[in-house]
Amino acid sequence: MTADTISKIPDGSEKAWLKRLSNYRTPHMGRSMFELAVTALPFVGLWLLTWAAVHYGYWWGLILIVPAAGFLVRLFMIQHDCGHGSFFARRSIDDWTGRILGVLTLTPYDYWRRAHATHHASAGNLDERGVGDITTFTVSEYYARSRWGRIGYRLYRHPIVMFGIGPAWLFLIQQRLPLGMMRSGVLPWVSTMATNAAVIMAALLVIWAIGPVSFFVVHLPIVLLAGSIGVWLFYVQHQFEETHWSKEPEWQFPKAALHGASHYDLPPVLRWMTANIGIHHVHHLSSKVPYYRLPEVLRNHPELAEIGRITLLQSLKCVKLVLWDEQSRKLISFRQAAGVPRAA
Repeated sequence: MTADTISKIPDGSEKAWLKRLSNYRTPHMGRSMFELAVTALPFVGLWLLTWAAVHYGYWWGLILIVPAAGFLVRLFMIQHDCGHGSFFARRSIDDWTGRILGVLTLTPYDYWRRAHATHHASAGNLDERGVGDITTFTVSEYYARSRWGRIGYRLYRHPIVMFGIGPAWLFLIQQRLPLGMMRSGVLPWVSTMATNAAVIMAALLVIWAIGPVSFFVVHLPIVLLAGSIGVWLFYVQHQFEETHWSKEPEWQFPKAALHGASHYDLPPVLRWMTANIGIHHVHHLSSKVPYYRLPEVLRNHPELAEIGRITLLQSLKCVKLVLWDEQSRKLISFRQAAGVPRAA
């Protein structure tokens, strides 16, 4: 954040933005239908083209897997807006759209929506970590762990695990049960089991039509690549150097929302493909704003554009930021943590 930005967004003014952003919370039904169509139809078309290409050589299919995964990510972002009730702004339509999309994204909608709501309500709160977010230790917490505990955390934060093994585990295995909500009533169970049943039926239908080998050769790579992209986006939107973490009673929602999420300033094509999710600080401050109105917010309020702004190149450096240093109030690397006094 630049000094000029700080002067434009003085400390304590974050609450005022909640009122200003309320002007952007109304979606347009026609636009929402259009966004759904230009995402779902190309995904289906690319999936079929990938299947056809596989018969002429798997390398041609691999090329098409990339854009297909991109459109699957975009479908997840529409599901994400449905979870916030901001896509159609009609709860029943949002919910059923989200549930149907959850079959494609392998994400039980109602179960995920509850966990994600917890994430939004507690993001940046050091006292409320653990639900719907990436596990992040403070420096003192890390050194308080046993040797094996520190090794486990290092493995968890390793890029191969975080963006490779982790997404596969999350979307293929973990979300098949309402982990974390096993005793939270019937809804998480109904959501996960109904999604599992729908996924199995859809998979069996496609396997009957094209065969099991073709199905898994095409769909599994698309899902895994889309999962890795999704986890990466979620990671860089909160795991950046100048993010915000604090404890009660210092923690306040507006400040944590605006400064604890990044503005991931992507190139236009990637911005469209990821449904403007990079404008994450505005989204966290007012999650009812439809994703296609987020650029409108930045156009009308350019002072918001520089808050937490990171570029695509800068985001690559975020991978090494793994521990929250309560002294400097920054995310730091393991190497930097070695220079922090243990008593801190």
